[in-house]
Amino acid sequence: MPVIAPMPAARPARVPSQRDGVEDTVAAGTTVDHLTETYRAHYRSLLGLAALLLDDTASCEDVVQEAFIRVHSARKRVRDPEKTLAYLRQTVVNLSRSALRRRILGLKLLSKPMPDMASAEEGAYDQLERDSLIKAMKNLQRRQREVLVLRYFADMTEAQVAETLGVSIGSVKAYGSRGIAALRIAMEASA
Repeated sequence: MPVIAPMPAARPARVPSQRDGVEDTVAAGTTVDHLTETYRAHYRSLLGLAALLLDDTASCEDVVQEAFIRVHSARKRVRDPEKTLAYLRQTVVNLSRSALRRRILGLKLLSKPMPDMASAEEGAYDQLERDSLIKAMKNLQRRQREVLVLRYFADMTEAQVAETLGVSIGSVKAYGSRGIAALRIAMEASA
């Protein structure tokens, strides 16, 4: 269990005394000794509070430790030593909220994996298949190649292909049919 080492209290406030006009020094706010005792008595209960808000032990311990550090730093502002525990509890709750916010933000900012990424092997097979298709396309007759490229790669309708090439729709169908048959034979032979 970590321990906060006692540090000398900050310059004590001077309170005039009733006797002989001599001033006695009285520490205002939470003293380091009081904070050390609070730590020993309530560390586990504060850890339990953090555990209700967070899910892992390391974060809970960090939050509680940070709460004690902050109370120690602000001990001059805590005028009533009885409120030290309440201040610690509120600090634990606030720090837990901050930790959860940081986690949520971190999850939102994580890079998302690309959907359905092909493996390197699949990419290599696709490239080989593409190369085979290009080689087979080069061996087709010029009109067959033109019809297939315009119809399937440029995504044109048969009427658009016929208009582009200046042939009839029947010719487009015939060149397309013969071209696909020739491609099928060439691709089967290369496999």
